[in-house]
Order: sequence, then structure tokens, then C-alpha cells
Amino acid sequence: MLDLNITNETSKLKAVVLGTAKSVGAVPKPENCYDPKSLEHVMAGTYPKEQDMVQEMEEVAAVLKKHNVAVYRPEVIEDYNQIFSRDIAFVIDDKLVKANILPDREKEYLAIQPILDLIDSEKIIQLSEECHVEGGDVMPWNDYLFVGTYSGDDYPDYITARTNLAAVNELQKQFPNKIVKPFELRKSNTNAKENALHLDCCFQPIGRNKAIVHKNGFLIEDEYNWLKNFFGEENVFEITKEEMYNMNSNVFSISEDVVISEVNFKRLNTWLRENGFTVEEVHYSEIAKQEGLLRCSTMPLIRA
Repeated sequence: MLDLNITNETSKLKAVVLGTAKSVGAVPKPENCYDPKSLEHVMAGTYPKEQDMVQEMEEVAAVLKKHNVAVYRPEVIEDYNQIFSRDIAFVIDDKLVKANILPDREKEYLAIQPILDLIDSEKIIQLSEECHVEGGDVMPWNDYLFVGTYSGDDYPDYITARTNLAAVNELQKQFPNKIVKPFELRKSNTNAKENALHLDCCFQPIGRNKAIVHKNGFLIEDEYNWLKNFFGEENVFEITKEEMYNMNSNVFSISEDVVISEVNFKRLNTWLRENGFTVEEVHYSEIAKQEGLLRCSTMPLIRA
């Protein structure tokens, strides 16, 4: 059995689900794209090829195994995108929460059933139907649970709005020992540079007390300022709009001092090394074309 344990984003990783790009299917039609960046690459004819994405994910698997992390993979469904395992479920403390994702993606959760079978069924939480939530919006940070959301009346108009206030409130009920801190995110169905698809597209804690942040990803300046004050201005790495577009905040921590990052994130990787981190660089720029990166494609199960 798997004894789940996730209290933050950076403690030493012991076990993780890494998505798969095998049999990812044909290039989606424009009307079937879930985010503006995928749409942009479909229209430009630059949508990533399966063989390139498989190679990128195997690079990550090799780094994880090098650091003695147990790596679980979904069962491969033919012609189906299963890259972003963070979307379908997430762990808080010793519980796994099934995400209420877009209906078209329900099969992704079924493909991790062999992993779910290793978890005590009483530790699996199924939220009610009105609670929309995806794992990219949910970040355990010790006493806190940071949650990205969008509460505008036009929520139904945004395919990029993935976590609603009903889910925020339900997470507070399910985890009464946590301080649930919601953040309103900027959404756009058509402009990837003005869209924070999930919280981890514009923010992520790293190490013990540091964070990567993009100000424009937040709709409410006071919420952005709260984060900056919480971590301390000297501990925050501010990324530009272009860096957010390239997913610089979507790195993945193996431990408090080891971070997997994209090889092209030159400015970020330099800053990380200057601040004492070991940076494991991988190629992930093809997967980034679907508006997701390293955190999106990993779902931690156990951290020490």
C-alpha cells in the first residue's frame, strides 16, 4: 500500500505519478483545444510531435529515478492525451482528492486505477459535482493551502477557468487544519500571455522560503502583495510576461535544494544556482506548447 504524505511542495520526494505522452493522439482541432497556447500552436502548425514529447518525459523520468524517486505511470489509452497528471488528482496530507476536471478528460483518471488500488479507499476524496478543481491550482504549503480560482460571473465563459469558489470552500471543509488562501487568477481563452491557466502558471514556492511569481497572473494586486510579503521580497523571483508564457514558474522540486527546470530558463536557472539550488536541467519546450510544464505533468504521492 501507498502511505500518502504531501504537506508542501518541496520536501524530499519519495513517490510520484508522471504522465505519459505515448499514443497522445492526433493534433486537436482548434475547437477542441482546452487552452489558448495549444490553440496558438495548432493554428501555426507547430503543435508538438508525440516522439518529441515522449523523449522529453523520459528525460524527466530518468532524473527522478536518479534521485531514487518511485515513478508511477498511467496505463496508456490509445490516442488520448495523458501528459498532465496534476490535473486529474492531487494529494494533501494523507488524502488523495479526485479533481473534477473537464468531462472530456474523465478517462485520464481511470487510467491511474492501478495506482489508486494501492491507496486506502477511505483516503480518497470525491468532491461533489459543483466543485470544479484541478491540481495545478492547489498547493499545500505547510499550514496553508494556496488555491488558484476565478469567481467572476462570467466563469462559465472561460474554458481556462478550472477551479471555482465552491471547490475552495469544500477544500476548507475537508482540510479544517489548513488555512485555505484563494487567489483570483487572470483568465483569457484566446491570449496565452494574459492567461494564468492554473496557479502554478504564475506562482510556485521553492526551497524553504522562496517563490517564483508573475504579478500579472493575479487579478487582485493585494493578493499578489500578500504572497510577496509572505515569502519576503528578497526571496521572490519575479518572472516577466514572456517567461510566464514559457512556463518559468512551472518547475518541479525533488527536494528543498533540488529543482527540475527547463534548459532554456537561463535567467531563472542562474538565480536558482546563485541561491544554492541544484538545478537538474531537462528539455521540455515541446510539452510547454500545451500550456503545461514540469509541475503540471507530475502528481506527487509521498514526500518525506
